[in-house]
Amino acid sequence: MTDISFSGKESLFYFLSRMISLTLNNEELKTMISAFWVSNKRVDKNILLIQDAENLSEDFIKEFQSFVHNNFSLSLPLEISQEPIQLKKIPIHNKITADPDRIYMDGCFDLMHSGHFNAIRQAKALGKILVVGVHSDAEIARNKGPPVMNEQERYALARSCKWVDEVIEDAPYSPTITLLDSINCMYAAHGDDLSINENGDDCMSILKREGRCKIFKRTEGISTTQIVGKLLLMTKEAWCNVSTPLKSNELIDQEFEKTSSGLKKSLLTTSRRISEFSNKKEPKPTDTIVYMDGTFDLFHIGHVETMRRAKEMGDFLIVGVHDDQTVNYYKGSNFPIMSLHDRVMCVLSTKFVDEVIIGAPWNITKQLITGFNIKIIVQGTVHKGDPEAKKWRKGSVDVDEDPYEVAKEMGIYREIESANKLDTQDIINRIVENRVNYFSKFQVFTQREKKYDDNKVFVQEV
Repeated sequence: MTDISFSGKESLFYFLSRMISLTLNNEELKTMISAFWVSNKRVDKNILLIQDAENLSEDFIKEFQSFVHNNFSLSLPLEISQEPIQLKKIPIHNKITADPDRIYMDGCFDLMHSGHFNAIRQAKALGKILVVGVHSDAEIARNKGPPVMNEQERYALARSCKWVDEVIEDAPYSPTITLLDSINCMYAAHGDDLSINENGDDCMSILKREGRCKIFKRTEGISTTQIVGKLLLMTKEAWCNVSTPLKSNELIDQEFEKTSSGLKKSLLTTSRRISEFSNKKEPKPTDTIVYMDGTFDLFHIGHVETMRRAKEMGDFLIVGVHDDQTVNYYKGSNFPIMSLHDRVMCVLSTKFVDEVIIGAPWNITKQLITGFNIKIIVQGTVHKGDPEAKKWRKGSVDVDEDPYEVAKEMGIYREIESANKLDTQDIINRIVENRVNYFSKFQVFTQREKKYDDNKVFVQEV
């Protein structure tokens, strides 16, 4: 028997209607089929096919019925010809030829965290080539409210990820079969949570219905909603200095505390996940090893650009990430926003980084330099101990010591111009300036997350 492929439901429905028409003209066939479906249908060799036919969704059946009503008019009397019908041989161009090894995934990728990067990692593991679509500012605003990071920052950060092979800018919020076919991707990948578009529909519904969507596990305990919530909480004191056209600051305070009370989550990191993020690389004896350190909180393109320039200075880049206690001591009571493991996995996701030191010391020591055979130590022009940056950090300490003193004495310290001056403060300022819009968005997405948590089932991580 020859297999037949259909480009879409319309082709399939025309085919089904033709087969029904032919069957209705043959009394023997009609009787045999009717008898079969009222019997027990226990035909072992075809049992799976029979189960598939019985389990057709109501939506599919309704679509077929609607198709018949819309496309076959009864305004003229039906004439059944007794002459054999000559069927036109129409060349079939509808066979799916998209590459099953090319996987598509999309997203806003706003305020990137380890949950985003773990989603990208899992999507890549489902194939060989990963194409990532990033939504524009306008597309995000239309479907879920304004993003914090602008589209150029988000495009660049997606391109810097080591699991991403291609990036599509201004990707549609709801992907279609046409989109997948145009980029030669057989499947789209998505987390086990629903993504809702401006019409209140599941963005992936079309692809799921056509069997072209693969589902992976959403990362527990971390989300952009959660990060925005923390930023809203830490900027409450700054709200009094900004005009509030819609709500009083006091009312926002009360509503925020009420809304955020059910959003206390922690990132659940496993040794397996850390291992999956690791590059598992060792430097060669002849490699020039470059070292840079930092907090890397609210991971952004400014961090990545400095890493890229640091990597260009040698062969092997090691990045030191300070632990939560150290960051809290030097930067103040509200920091870090993201936990140590979250920040480490963000850094490991970048294609320019070869290795990470987890819980690196604030002050660089000779022991650290010798132990890792470091030849060059780099810092961007946006310094981690910049006194100007401490003005808005409540509870931060003032220290006179230079964390790079030893490296400077050894003549291995280098400072590189920070190509992108974006800083944590800039991101917080964006939240402050648009706090009413972000708070409204925070309320909506907090409820969606709660619904997801209440109804989630186990999904194996890829």
